[in-house]
Amino acid sequence: MAPRHRLTLRPIEADPRAAAIERGAADLGLGDLREVFIADIVFIDGDLESTDRDRLHGVLVDPLLQRGNWDLPTSHAVEITLQPGVTDSGADAVRHACERLGIDINAAATGRRIRFSDDVSDELADEVISRLVANPIIERWAWGAIEPTHPGAGESESVAATIIPIRGSNKGRLAAINTSRALYLDPEEMVAIRDHFESLDRDPTDLELETLGQTWSEHCAHKTFRAIIDSTGGPEGGKQELVPLMQQLRTCTETIDAEFVKSAFVGNAGIVEFVKGTTIALKAETHNHPSAVEPFGGANTGVGGVIRDVLGIAHKPIAITDILCFGPADLPLADLPEGSLHPRRVREGVIDGVADYGNKIGLPTVAGAILYDPAYTTNPLVFAGCIGTSPSRPLHEGPNPGDRVLVLGGATGRDGIRGATFSSATMDATTGEVAGASVQIGDPIVEKLLIDVLIGAEDLYSSITDCGAGGLSSAIGEMAEGIGADVELDLVPRKYPGLEPWEVWLSEAQERMVISVPKRNVSAIVNRCKRVGVGVADIGEFTGDNMLTVRSAGTPVCQLDTTFLHDGRPQRRMKAVLPDPDRSDLTTRKVEDPAAALLALLSHPNIASKATTIHRYDHEILGSTVVRPLIGAASDGPADGVVLAEPLAKHGIAIGIGVNPWFGQHDPEAMAYAVVDEAIRNVVAVGADPDKIALLDNFSWGDPRRESTLGELAAAVEGCCAAAYMYNAPFVSGKDSLNNEYIGTDGERHAVPPTLVITAVAHVPDADCCITPDLVGPGNLLMLIGHTSSEFAGSHLDKVLGESPKPGVAPAPDPDAPRHYRSLHAAMQAGLVISCHDLSEGGLAVAVAEMCLAGRLGASIDTLPHDDHITSLFSESMGRLIVEIEPRSAAAFMRVMDDQCLRIGEVSESAMLSFPDVEPILVSDLADAFNRDAYATGVKS
Repeated sequence: MAPRHRLTLRPIEADPRAAAIERGAADLGLGDLREVFIADIVFIDGDLESTDRDRLHGVLVDPLLQRGNWDLPTSHAVEITLQPGVTDSGADAVRHACERLGIDINAAATGRRIRFSDDVSDELADEVISRLVANPIIERWAWGAIEPTHPGAGESESVAATIIPIRGSNKGRLAAINTSRALYLDPEEMVAIRDHFESLDRDPTDLELETLGQTWSEHCAHKTFRAIIDSTGGPEGGKQELVPLMQQLRTCTETIDAEFVKSAFVGNAGIVEFVKGTTIALKAETHNHPSAVEPFGGANTGVGGVIRDVLGIAHKPIAITDILCFGPADLPLADLPEGSLHPRRVREGVIDGVADYGNKIGLPTVAGAILYDPAYTTNPLVFAGCIGTSPSRPLHEGPNPGDRVLVLGGATGRDGIRGATFSSATMDATTGEVAGASVQIGDPIVEKLLIDVLIGAEDLYSSITDCGAGGLSSAIGEMAEGIGADVELDLVPRKYPGLEPWEVWLSEAQERMVISVPKRNVSAIVNRCKRVGVGVADIGEFTGDNMLTVRSAGTPVCQLDTTFLHDGRPQRRMKAVLPDPDRSDLTTRKVEDPAAALLALLSHPNIASKATTIHRYDHEILGSTVVRPLIGAASDGPADGVVLAEPLAKHGIAIGIGVNPWFGQHDPEAMAYAVVDEAIRNVVAVGADPDKIALLDNFSWGDPRRESTLGELAAAVEGCCAAAYMYNAPFVSGKDSLNNEYIGTDGERHAVPPTLVITAVAHVPDADCCITPDLVGPGNLLMLIGHTSSEFAGSHLDKVLGESPKPGVAPAPDPDAPRHYRSLHAAMQAGLVISCHDLSEGGLAVAVAEMCLAGRLGASIDTLPHDDHITSLFSESMGRLIVEIEPRSAAAFMRVMDDQCLRIGEVSESAMLSFPDVEPILVSDLADAFNRDAYATGVKS
């Protein structure tokens, strides 16, 4: 065995990671840690001479930031290293450095060393490590010097598949197979598989069964959205058969028939063309279950996966979005359900994962939202989106018989196995223990090199897709539909030995793409890969025989008819009870101190500044961000949408987000209307054309086999389609993530609230004339567009003052909103609008306050839009915006708006916000309330 060397790297200055541990321990009530010390460790196995160690020291240690030492530390500390098989990108960098230096080594690994003050007990230190620092899903730790273990050591390659006896199995035996293989298939699907292999007079291999489980999983097959649904209840009552939910969304887009839509619900992403000559690819994905058990890796690979989705439609990624849902960050440890990570731990890991991938790959993270609710404690939600562009060209129509199957990017390991089926499961206290193989860790640098290979190579391949959920099984299996493919697993590059054939086939190891390449172009692709240092392997051929043949050492371990693989799954038939909300109870609220309520709303985690997160992301890189997430005099005001435009380009695109699960708890259909309206309102507010808007839908729901839950989902889809028709805005892509539930040790199920995220991407005709929400000029008039009603169900006023026993109604759609938005856009194009802000959480009072703090100017509101004072201030009626105009423009603005707006006040020189019968509030107090978390964490001074 080669000797092991370890290099310990200690920071010269205070380490922010240590400060985060100290702060986290205090916030969770674990105690005062005094001071924490962190060092990084590099382990190298090999026969290193002293000169080799000196040369490596010069490369691996940054003398401005670190001190390096090859001696074994003697102080009492905890050391942490990765579990075998978990991607270690730091070790990859070490191996690369050794290769460049000509130093021969056997293996490398990385780790961390955490030392506490002498007065911190080992028991407290252990709890801090387990609660805040290390995750047993991907890491192991020990007091003293730890020894890393390398995956595959001593394991021999297995080339044979295992036969799974299934013929003649009764339902009990089929259920046992289903459970033992973690397939999560329906009983009817297991019967269909048994009957298929009985017709072939043979049993399946483990690889064939796993392939079917992946292809037929809820995650990949969208079985609920494709199901026939028998419904009862709802406003109409009676029984009816619903059109499958996915078909409803697709029919909606086909009926709208927008000229700018080039591809919808086909391939990896939707494609639109707002300006002739340039197409835009749009996609948003979820990575919920992985983020619950390993927050950094789950979010990290969620971002990497959605970037590959855009690459998989032959577009260059240009921007990232993220919408994150967490449990309360101040949740007492005693209230944390068994087997789950604390929301603070989840939040920090997820945000770090998003930032790590976007920042390293060189893409701006420009838009998103962060939501907090107790229902997300055990089921955090992570929505990752990506925007890409390309010169307009015909879509790839391959693969064609005779094309070669090329795998590009990272090597294959045991990471990510059964990720697709795991994402279809309901979690419980044991999930973390059994889902370790489903966890993936990304390497954004490899993905950046993949982008360099693929952009500009579009004419060399006939089709492309990414290795996402299901790995090669999903990628090659989908590409081979109706054509067939014959591939050899021995040709797939591997991170380490010991993988079984089905593991190679199902692994979701990251940063891999599959392309079909005409034989004449294979060498050109290989040369491009060599030039930038990306791995490439030619592993087979698309055949034309409609059979998916997978070999190991030349022996077939899978022979599946692609017709059965993709069309043999029996269609689900499900039952739903549609909700029937009371939409007549226009109950208002009583608020003793509206000024105090406004300050409480501004400091509520769902409304307050997200600067601490936004500044973790680079939203300026590539130089195309015209309207940023934070705007205004002190760059701390919240923007509505963001705008991207290439330097010197006249046109741009706006991105807006709509999400409000609290409406969905009362009225899912109204919630869907509301979030579509919010996303559209956000892009219209910054100057986008309301007639050129494309939508993405992302549904995260509980268990659809519960009839009430499926009824809520069906109602939300109906609301989505109705809103899309109303605004003439088509959906071009979508994703559903179901079974977001946690079974507690008490046997009770805890589901996320109905969470629908809508992303709007719209054309901005003049990127030089964008509008932001910050107030600009004292004496300017403030105009309110839209109707205000007493709509408080799901409102944030109830969140800060306590829910009312009579919730009333959720906001109803405003049929006048599309006309108002078109008129507002015309006013913007005419140069009549100075600033603009939409009304959402917290209503009018919060919207005006945000405009004031963004511009550091006051506002005097003298006219309210409703007879009821509290309704005027805090109702969250949809379809509303506040517009700032110059007095000289008032008549022209009213003409353009067809008098459909209300003057509510004006901008004032005094740094005060005043409403009728409300104590005036200093703008500085508004800013302090809004920025409280940012001040506490040192982002603002």
